Amino acid sequence: MQLFDRYFSHSVIYTTVICTAVAFFAPALSIAQQPLFKLLPATQTGIKFSNDIVEKESLNVLSYEYFYNGGGVATGDINNDGLPDLMFTANTKPNKLYLNLGGLKFKDITKEASPYLEGRPNSWKTGVTMADVNGDGLLDIYVCYSGKTDNETRSNQLFINKGNNKFTEEAKAYGLADPGYSTQAAFFDYDNDGDLDMFLLNHNIKKIDNMELARYKSETDQLASNKLYRNNNGKFIEVSKEAGIIQNPLTFGLGIAIADLNKDGWPDIYVTNDYNEPDYIYINTQDGKFAEHSKDMLRHMSHFSMGTDIADFNNDGLPDIITLDMMPEDNHRQKSLQLQENYESFALMQNQGLYNQYMRNMLQLNNGDGTFSEIAQLAGISNTDWSWCPLIADLDNDGYKDIFITNGYLRDYTNKDFLRYWGDYKIKKAMAGEPFLLMDLIKAMPSTSLPNYVFNNNHNLTFSKKQADWGLNDPGISSSAVYADLDNDGDLDLIVNNINQPAFIYQNTGRDNNNSVSYLAVKLNGTGKNTNAIGAKVYVYTSGNTQYQEVNPNRGYLSCVSSTLNFGLGNATEVDSVRVIWPDQSGQLLTKVKANQLLILKYNPTEKRYKPAIKTASKIFKSAPAVINFKPEEITINDFKRQLLMLFMYSRTAPVITKADVNGDGLEDLFISGEKDSPGKIYLQQKDGVFQVMDIVGGKAENIGSIAASAFFDSNGDGKPDLYIAKGGYSTYEPNTASLQDELYINEGNGHFVLSTAALPVLNANSKACVKPCDFDGDGDIDIFVGGR
Repeated sequence: MQLFDRYFSHSVIYTTVICTAVAFFAPALSIAQQPLFKLLPATQTGIKFSNDIVEKESLNVLSYEYFYNGGGVATGDINNDGLPDLMFTANTKPNKLYLNLGGLKFKDITKEASPYLEGRPNSWKTGVTMADVNGDGLLDIYVCYSGKTDNETRSNQLFINKGNNKFTEEAKAYGLADPGYSTQAAFFDYDNDGDLDMFLLNHNIKKIDNMELARYKSETDQLASNKLYRNNNGKFIEVSKEAGIIQNPLTFGLGIAIADLNKDGWPDIYVTNDYNEPDYIYINTQDGKFAEHSKDMLRHMSHFSMGTDIADFNNDGLPDIITLDMMPEDNHRQKSLQLQENYESFALMQNQGLYNQYMRNMLQLNNGDGTFSEIAQLAGISNTDWSWCPLIADLDNDGYKDIFITNGYLRDYTNKDFLRYWGDYKIKKAMAGEPFLLMDLIKAMPSTSLPNYVFNNNHNLTFSKKQADWGLNDPGISSSAVYADLDNDGDLDLIVNNINQPAFIYQNTGRDNNNSVSYLAVKLNGTGKNTNAIGAKVYVYTSGNTQYQEVNPNRGYLSCVSSTLNFGLGNATEVDSVRVIWPDQSGQLLTKVKANQLLILKYNPTEKRYKPAIKTASKIFKSAPAVINFKPEEITINDFKRQLLMLFMYSRTAPVITKADVNGDGLEDLFISGEKDSPGKIYLQQKDGVFQVMDIVGGKAENIGSIAASAFFDSNGDGKPDLYIAKGGYSTYEPNTASLQDELYINEGNGHFVLSTAALPVLNANSKACVKPCDFDGDGDIDIFVGGR
């Protein structure tokens, strides 16, 4: 402290702050428990399906970028015997339809169900959906096609259920033989007229030049853009353009989920887009049209968005959103793979109007006011590698929904060593005058099998990884997945479609191991052509807990679950009440419902129109006219060019704002800093609440440099707040330069400040982080803590 006495009578402490977190771990108790899930062999289940793909010169990941995206799976009761059946799609091999025989045994009935159900030869099948398309009480099957084939080969198929496990292909007759590059179809009643319409998720197969986005946005592409089909008395009519569905070729749709996001009684649509195009949120405007509102509702989203699911995971009665990306969990894979995120590419996306996108999973918490707060990192689910299918469901029946995520990519297409090898290979072949052999490159790509992820809900907006504890850590290349109670024992089993590996059939043993864990299954029988009450909502109330689910089977990725809803009840033996909101918004209430049963409800409303009360936080702020004439300058500095491993940029600390009554008029005034080479200004508050700007005068203005922090304090004991300015920055500054020297401005009264050139010691060693005035030593005068970086 004595060292600084020569400069002024108060003290300055300058230090570089390094924070270290120390965690203390108590020894964990080792308790032998049977895993929640058990992988069943094909010899037991009879399911011998594997999505085997063969890489060849004419068809591979270098010629078709979605070559490793996998096939789909759907579950539903096709013969109304009370058991969920399974339909798998294979990209090039035959599709398979399995009839549930009970006891977790299945029979392959593909060929006897329809000679066309296996799919067309030389085609590329993608997603699959089960829905009662014609409203006859029997589930039909819709299969999507994509790939670089002709329109006829690529046309989607609709298999109409004729009963007795027989299907006929009638896509053309229904107007649904769409030849686009399709990913998945979702059947739902968007116009609330009592029958099912269809949203078709498509994707582009061409590379997009980001410098020509304006041109692409003005174009239309019938093969790449998404489609909306309205059901017109059993014949489907495309109404995409008039309904407000984006029709340009920028669409790279990989995931679709339907939910009433704003709880207005009308179904909305969430579409995930791969690559740079932002995700779409289509809000139903209740007049046969949709309005895209993603930028109004989300602060940021996944970059390479894969699958998506929408469900209420925190039991507040509001649907939340999860989207997946491909950020690895561990540092090694993060560094060994070419992750296409950097500052320049992010800035380019924003300049092109592509919004804030980051390459990781997103968990969007519904705020109930039309906005969402993204909490995936807080929740602990943000990094799950190259992920595809998210499913939000209560897997342990504790009353809170968990999250299951599939991941895997057959070859590490973005491996940095491979990318370097690729470049060297092409040069070597060119110099030798030898032909370029595509299969040599493909075989050189590394392949990594990874376990899928499952996260247990901690009931506090966070999740814990449980794949090892729950028996779900089998490595593989997994794509689509569904949950279903295959054995009707009250817990959800998992079915996963893998590439070049037999499908995973996981039996949930939760009810077998713990009979005290209860459940309630709810099946709704709708009216008219909407026989499964698609779009209905169910609330289940137990002591201290409210659960909410919607009947919207399209979930995850290339997948479709059953319309039967499963609610875990923990140890409850009775449900206080069950409230159903039917698609026409009429309500039906049941009380004192026994647990551990399948509750089958027919349409019998007790309330003509029920609108649930939405819990929203009261707003404590409102918009007001601007009282400060200040606009931050556009920043072009990029610290990451100098140091790639920085967590954030030191040069972008402005604007720094500090308040004090600098002129003694009883009103709080402000100091607001400028950017690099731009001095800050004092803003004096007037009696009408408006602020008058004033330059810092007296002596020279600030040295060239950036302001990292500032503080008002009385440095000389005259009762007037003086201004301490701490300098920072990084991109163009070297240590021990004048640009990093801090400054002290003395308040001469009336808000006039003069630079005190001899007040501070030399403080230009590096960039600063903070300034905190305080009487550290308790001697009655003010000392200063200056934090460095």
